[in-house]
This record gives sequence, C-alpha cells and structure tokens, in this order.
Amino acid sequence: MTKRDLVVKISKEAGLIQNNVAVVVQKTLDYIADELAKGNTIELRNFGVFEVKVRKSRKGRNPNQPQNEVVIPERAVVKFRAGKELKEEVEKLNPKDL
Repeated sequence: MTKRDLVVKISKEAGLIQNNVAVVVQKTLDYIADELAKGNTIELRNFGVFEVKVRKSRKGRNPNQPQNEVVIPERAVVKFRAGKELKEEVEKLNPKDL
C-alpha cells in the first residue's frame, strides 16, 4: 500500500475530499519524522512505538575483498516495535500466503 492508496481509502470511508485527507496524512508523517529527528519517541497506542536507537560502531567487510576490514561508525537508527493489537493481527497471517 502506498501513501496515495491510504489517502484514497480514508477519503472513501470517511467521505472527505482526497486533497484534505492527503494534507492530514502528510502532516502526520512530517510530525512523526520531526520528532524522531529530534531523538524523541513516538508512541501510537495499539499500533506501536517508533524510537531512535544508537547502533554501535562495528567492523565490516566488502564481500568482494574480504581481507579489507572497514570500520562502520556508530549511528542513530529508527526502530519500530509493534503494539499488542498489531502484533496479534500479524500473527494470524499464514506465512505461506505472503
């Protein structure tokens, strides 16, 4: 599903104009991104938690030249933990159907 698909679906179900829904969806994503860029955690009840974690520095290798080690510096990454209800719904999926 793309952002456009989401906007169309919400617009049809709520009976709202697609342009208005698109603005709300984009603003929501912008605010989430802004908070994560500041290092803050975003908690959406029954959906999940977005948080910024620091990934430690480590040694990596180029598969084409495994003798050369490269130091990968520590960096901040976004992690997502699914909420209870989302996790339960996803667990109902049959892996063969994916």
